[in-house]
Amino acid sequence: MEAFDVIRWTTRGLISSTCRPTVIGLENVPKEGPFIVAPNHLSFLDSVIVQALMPRPVGFFAKAEYFTTKGFKGRAMKAFFQAVGSIPVERGEQAASVQALKTLLDILENGRGIGIYPEGTRSRDGLLYRGRTGVGWLALTTGAPVVPVGLIGTDKLQPVDRNTVRPQHFTMKVGEPLYFEKTGPDHSLPARREVTDKIMDAIAALSGQERSTSYNQSKTAE
Repeated sequence: MEAFDVIRWTTRGLISSTCRPTVIGLENVPKEGPFIVAPNHLSFLDSVIVQALMPRPVGFFAKAEYFTTKGFKGRAMKAFFQAVGSIPVERGEQAASVQALKTLLDILENGRGIGIYPEGTRSRDGLLYRGRTGVGWLALTTGAPVVPVGLIGTDKLQPVDRNTVRPQHFTMKVGEPLYFEKTGPDHSLPARREVTDKIMDAIAALSGQERSTSYNQSKTAE
């Protein structure tokens, strides 16, 4: 058994035993080929939860410092994030930037799964914010199906501005995959916007969140 499988199963077991989550719709994850997971974002732990509970590996961005911190803690973090397929990205580099998206593109072209938060950063007030069009760009460029995910209650695991984790029940709803015509990278911004809005509609239906018409901003940008 590879390191990824060991860590994923261990993390899944820990989450299942301590939080007893309700997980719905795992059968909607394609059994083969590339796919894009698009969840709402409420907690720092969302990526770990999705990576642990999904039936196939899903690569999310993770801060580069998780891979470069020194000492025992640093080595442990690096081993964990490498094993679950996380992708290092420098602090301040937006997930929707051209270079970052090209990294995800390479993974999809190899037939694997990636995760991207259309909101860009986690919601600190529980609203579902307007989607940034990076996910639309990936969907149209690759033709990979987009699997919408609604996370409910993960914000209670680690409340805003707290470093401690409190085991709590949460729900993860996995929707039916959305398919869009593969156009390659040469497509219009309105087409990208339309695809992104459809993805956000699917996420909203799963999460049940109240929606905002504005983009979310990171705390440092406020």
